[in-house]
Amino acid sequence: MAAPKTQRLRLTKAMRIKQGRDFLRVKQEGRRLVNGCLIANWAKVAENMNTRLGVVVSKRVGNSVARSRARRLLREAFRVHQRELTQAVDLVLVARPSIEAKKFSEVEQDFITTLRKAGLLKGE
Repeated sequence: MAAPKTQRLRLTKAMRIKQGRDFLRVKQEGRRLVNGCLIANWAKVAENMNTRLGVVVSKRVGNSVARSRARRLLREAFRVHQRELTQAVDLVLVARPSIEAKKFSEVEQDFITTLRKAGLLKGE
């Protein structure tokens, strides 16, 4: 008997915030929460829209290698937990300099804690 197909967790291009005006809208109209190595800004979107993610990493975080790693860590934390969100939102994650010294499990824990405090996780 074949194993049941599980739906892959993907982060497609349609699920990314790419335009500056969208980042600005989330910052101006949305809510903000600081926790650990990240800052989360989010704004609700219509129910029929997908949740989208934007990641911001400034040069204060470190050199280009450290910034790229920070982006990958934040995107992966979102990708793994995207189905646990209660509603569709535009989510912008801003990396803080402390992310440079953290492992994925620590970044993931900060991400989950932030979403839990924001009331964006199911079962909370």
